[in-house]
Amino acid sequence: MGPSQSGHPAQPASSPRVLSIQSHVVHGYVGNKCAVFPLQLLGFEVDPIYSVQFSNHTGYPSFKGARFDGEHLKSLIVGLEENGLMQGYTHLLSGYMGSVTVLEAIAEVMQKMKAANNGQVTYVCDPVMGDEGKLYLAPEMVQAYRDRIMPLASVLVPNQFEAELLAGCSSPITSLQGGLAACEALHAQGPHTVIITSMNLPEDTHHVTLLASTTQEQSAGPHFQRLALRIPKIDAYFTGTGDLMAALLLGWLHHHPQDLKLAIEKATRGLQLVLMDTAAACGANVLKAPRTSEICAARELRLVQNQAKLAEPELHASSLGEAAQKLECIALGGQGQPMAKIPSRPSVGTADS
Repeated sequence: MGPSQSGHPAQPASSPRVLSIQSHVVHGYVGNKCAVFPLQLLGFEVDPIYSVQFSNHTGYPSFKGARFDGEHLKSLIVGLEENGLMQGYTHLLSGYMGSVTVLEAIAEVMQKMKAANNGQVTYVCDPVMGDEGKLYLAPEMVQAYRDRIMPLASVLVPNQFEAELLAGCSSPITSLQGGLAACEALHAQGPHTVIITSMNLPEDTHHVTLLASTTQEQSAGPHFQRLALRIPKIDAYFTGTGDLMAALLLGWLHHHPQDLKLAIEKATRGLQLVLMDTAAACGANVLKAPRTSEICAARELRLVQNQAKLAEPELHASSLGEAAQKLECIALGGQGQPMAKIPSRPSVGTADS
């Protein structure tokens, strides 16, 4: 690159930069192992901090490693501050935390990031607490998320159970109306965008429903602020899918800030293609087998093998062959009633700068 007219070397345009704070494993793909590589494929610089470091994910018969507390996180941030490295961050991404002290440290980190970057930091929070009615963490973590994290979060990406916990739902979500009511309760706590990444609705047992709600203006108009995406179920269980989805949502929301529909479609399609390929590589016997170490290793997400699909997810199902599973996006009214089905764009989903 040649010098500029001022005589100084011309500087390349800065890339968006993410501070990603979540779990890490030596082998396999969960937490930061599911976030760093996909975000780099989407054009982000990513600086990972580990909340835990384990040999492998906890679904294996055994695992070894260490959990880190809030003081560990604070010490790393001090090192960044002392070297002037807090400037330039555009995003904070958080996943599994594990303790109240880490959540409190996250809140401090976000305040410091905003101070160092003129307040221009987007915080995408994946509140990893549990799934399918089971809480993984201590009960006090729920209130800690409400008190310390929700007021700071820009985008919240819970699963159904986590949304119910944080919204204070008195009963499980069983409809789009109930899901939107939960989104409204979560908006009131801080986040401008809420994406419930996976809802199992009793009237639609063959699909998982993603529900997205934003208060931000959309280029296609206000009817595109509340969307439901029906996703055909894949009859298999994989670990790390929520972590990958959170990273992809961060990436595509950044590239399409006023097109929530396109962002959720690209993120979902990228995840879906990884899962379809991983399931095909495993085979039916592996997918149905009990969780031995060998079976868990075989079910690890195939990110490297699908990097092209993550970077440029094809949205037009017919071009993907018979194995492709169609996404159906529905615009919702204020009470959750379906207003219109919205077709996907028949083009490759490249990132817009």
